[in-house]
Amino acid sequence: MKRPLPERYLTPVDLADLLGVPVETVYQWRRKHTGPRGFRVGRHLRYDPEDVRAWVSQLMEEAA
Repeated sequence: MKRPLPERYLTPVDLADLLGVPVETVYQWRRKHTGPRGFRVGRHLRYDPEDVRAWVSQLMEEAA
């Protein structure tokens, strides 16, 4: 079943929950530049749901 992405920007906790990974993994991806593109709003980190979708699609294509 395909889970719809929220209409709002995602926090690191939202992203971790969505992907079923620990939130520390999200921060590691950011440090290593291997995860979805994130951006800062002041001191808060956010992710665009469309960027997350594109990143997941790219991972699925590479795995095929």
